[in-house]
Amino acid sequence: MTRKHIPIRLKNLEILIREAGSAASLARAAGTNSSYLSQVRNQLPTKKGTPRGIGDDLAAKLETAMNKPHGWMDEDHENEESIALERDGPSRGNHHPLIAWDEVGKGQEISEDKPPPYNTQLLICPVKCSEETFVLRVRGASMEPKFREGELIFVDPNIAPDHGKYVVVHFESSNEATFKQLIIEEGRRYLKALNPDWPNRIIEMDEEANICGVIVFKGEVV
Repeated sequence: MTRKHIPIRLKNLEILIREAGSAASLARAAGTNSSYLSQVRNQLPTKKGTPRGIGDDLAAKLETAMNKPHGWMDEDHENEESIALERDGPSRGNHHPLIAWDEVGKGQEISEDKPPPYNTQLLICPVKCSEETFVLRVRGASMEPKFREGELIFVDPNIAPDHGKYVVVHFESSNEATFKQLIIEEGRRYLKALNPDWPNRIIEMDEEANICGVIVFKGEVV
């Protein structure tokens, strides 16, 4: 029998992510894709327009990975989570890797059981963000004057890419990445450059374009 308690499953997914330490750690333990788990958390639509959800197969994998009994994903554990938060406190992981643009879209992750390479620079994000947040250095002038070359942008893959947000996008066809302002009109998505002198300031996103995260903070190294 199909289990359909979608809102409860989404709540319980957050509990499992906290217990696992990060969404990436939970995905790895369950043998699923961390990017898909992020899309489920943010209820991003499928090609049919319906929000991505936690099906029975994924629910079972998550339960098994975290040693939960069958059906745990369909039960309300909100009170249990409140007690755990009071006892353990929130996660303190707030160090995020500065990566190169050619690493975007490759699923780079840093966790306790997968430490960063010795030369990876870790930066603290001044605002609240998820543990999967990564950092890029602005290149080019397409997003001036708001974003200038050399500034650092913190990119959170667990933030919903709503209309007007600044997003980092990876294009599968060219294997390149960029960041632009996301414009959503009549169900269609566009990428907009802020620089008024930039050619082709607005382009429509196609199926080859994958949003890798939303910019939550920008700063400058002095």
